[in-house]
Amino acid sequence: MDAITVLFLISGFVLLIVGAEILVRGASKLAVAAGLSPLVVGLTVVAYGTSAPELAVSVQSSYAGQADIAIGNVVGSNIANILLILGACAAAAPLIVSRQLVRLDAPLMTGISLMVWLMGWDGKLGRGDGIFLVMGAIAYTLFTLYQGRQESQSQELSEENSNRGSRRGIYQILLNLGLIIGGVGLLVLGSNYLIKGSVNVAQTLGVSQLIIGLTIVAVGTSLPEIATSVVAAIRGERDIAVGNAVGSNIFNLLLVLGVCGILTPEGIAVSIPALTFDIPVMIAVAVACLPIFFTGYRIDRWEGILFLAYYVAYTLYLFLNATEHDALAEFSAIMLLFVMPLTLITLVILAVRSFRKN
Repeated sequence: MDAITVLFLISGFVLLIVGAEILVRGASKLAVAAGLSPLVVGLTVVAYGTSAPELAVSVQSSYAGQADIAIGNVVGSNIANILLILGACAAAAPLIVSRQLVRLDAPLMTGISLMVWLMGWDGKLGRGDGIFLVMGAIAYTLFTLYQGRQESQSQELSEENSNRGSRRGIYQILLNLGLIIGGVGLLVLGSNYLIKGSVNVAQTLGVSQLIIGLTIVAVGTSLPEIATSVVAAIRGERDIAVGNAVGSNIFNLLLVLGVCGILTPEGIAVSIPALTFDIPVMIAVAVACLPIFFTGYRIDRWEGILFLAYYVAYTLYLFLNATEHDALAEFSAIMLLFVMPLTLITLVILAVRSFRKN
């Protein structure tokens, strides 16, 4: 790996992180001025902002003919958002899960994951699929904002912040809009650098672009979500932490893949490995959230550590498989025969206990 490739990767990551931070800061201030609850801010404004790197990278990848990076980035980011981000947040401090997330957003995330998988079985996500997904993103956003505005707490917050916003004047509004525009510009520039560096890494190591997209690029574009959610969890803003992860997953599937499908003339090619392994893993991770979310509406530390362990195992499997390592067979057998069945039994027991309590 030459110095230019390393420079591209580092510059891309830095620009993505800085751009997302600026974008989220400006958008969050505008959202708070509009009187939105922390959960709604996490599900919409913060989720949109922290999903912007995935959007920038996937669109650029699609135009560059790197469909595996585009798909791998979204799928890998969604897996990382749940296993890595929620795992890290819960390990730092147990997370309280809103009833709205349990009843609506988490099941919706699971359903959309399954829908995208079914759409991809014809080998691509075409323009028609993209339009449908983007319309879904718009509908979800409008519904979430409408529902948030109906809450009495949000209405009180709106009143307070409306008065505050009027005192700050047009200068603050223009400043926040400038932050949003500047953040988007840095994200687009950073995505260009990251794609160039990641493609060079794939060619140098002989690793498929899908693996690079699922790991290096996915974690890189998920860094804004990681930083936002962990800081929010530590500061006690746990609705923002969980809402950011779940909301980002929904927008990655609806908005990012939708925009890529619309803008790419021939649609995004969906590879067989993605259809038969990676997307099913993404669906399984979304399904695994449901019983954990239902158990007392919280994610405990041990559940967070379990998520982190599974993310390490998933990443290790990807590299063992890509390099055809001798340990792959033993590792797969242990996961299939022992670890996964034990986890499944634990999840079922938790779900049954929660159901009996309710």
